[in-house]
Amino acid sequence: MSAPQIENVVIVGTGCAGLTAAIYTGRANLSPLVIEGSLPGGQLTTTSEVENFPGFPEGVDGFMLMQNLRKQAEKFGTRYESGTVVSLDTSNWPHALKLTDREIKAKVVIVATGASPRMTGIPGEKELYGGKGVTTCATCDGAFYRNMDVAVIGGGDSAAEEALFLTRFAKKVYLVHRRDTLRASKIMADRATSHPKIECVWDSVPLTVEGVGEGSVSGLKIKNVKTNAESVLPVKGIFVAIGHVPNTAPFKEAVDTDDQGYFVPLVGSQVKTKTPGVYVAGDCADHHYRQAITAAGMGCQAAIEAERWLAEHGG
Repeated sequence: MSAPQIENVVIVGTGCAGLTAAIYTGRANLSPLVIEGSLPGGQLTTTSEVENFPGFPEGVDGFMLMQNLRKQAEKFGTRYESGTVVSLDTSNWPHALKLTDREIKAKVVIVATGASPRMTGIPGEKELYGGKGVTTCATCDGAFYRNMDVAVIGGGDSAAEEALFLTRFAKKVYLVHRRDTLRASKIMADRATSHPKIECVWDSVPLTVEGVGEGSVSGLKIKNVKTNAESVLPVKGIFVAIGHVPNTAPFKEAVDTDDQGYFVPLVGSQVKTKTPGVYVAGDCADHHYRQAITAAGMGCQAAIEAERWLAEHGG
C-alpha cells in the first residue's frame, strides 16, 4: 500500500469560501488541493441569478459565477479531486484527512463544507423527494411545474426567493409559514407578499405530503396553529425552504461546534480553530450572514492565515 500523499494545503469544499481560499493559496504558490464533494460549486450552482455579488450590476448566473471562480483558482495552480471526507485526524502533523477510499496528509486544512437543506421530516416527504414532487431547489426543478399549483414551506429569505422564482412557471404559489409575518428581509418579504401569484398561508405548519400511493405529490396537508383546523392544499410540487444543516460532522473532533452543529472559531477570529493549521470558512461556520460574499471573505481570511502559519512552521 502506497504512503498517503502530503499536501501543503487541502481545502474541503468548492463553494465561494473554498474556491476563494484556493485562489489565494494558489497565488501564494502553495499548490492547494481542493476536495470536491457531491455538489461541486456548492449551493450557488443552484441559483439562477445572483443580484448582490459585488461587481455584477446586472446580476450573474450562480452556476457561471462558480465556474469562473473554479477556473480562476485553477489558473493559479489549484488541483481538484473528487471524494467524501469521513474524518479529520489531527493527533499527528501533518494532519490526516480520511476519505471513503483513501487518506491524504495535509500540513494545513481549510474546511469550507457549507450547509445542506433542512427537511421537515413529515410523512411522505422522503418518499416523494427527488423527481416525485418534493424538492429543495426551485431553480433546479421549477420549470417542471409549469402552469401548476405549488407550495413553498418556510418564511425566510430563501423561502421568499423560491416562491418568487416559481412565479415564472407555476400558476399559483402557496407560501406556507408558521407565523403571521415573514422572517425574510423587508425587500424580499414585500416582493413575495405583493406578488399576484403568491398566496401566503399564515399560521400554518405542514402535516403530511399527500400522494405517496400515487407515486407523485397530489397535495400538502397543513394545520392552522391558532385554530387547529386542517386542510389540504391541492399542489403538484412542494419546495422545502426552512434553513440548512451545516456539513460539519466529519470534523467535530478537530473543531468545536455549537448546539446547531456550526463550527465555532477561536475568540477574536472568524476562521482560526482550536487545532493549529486547521481553518474554517463559509456557511459551515456562519449561521448569521450566510451570504456568498461573506463566505468568500472568510475563504480569503483562512487562506492568508494558512499562508502565514505555514511560513512560521516551515511549510
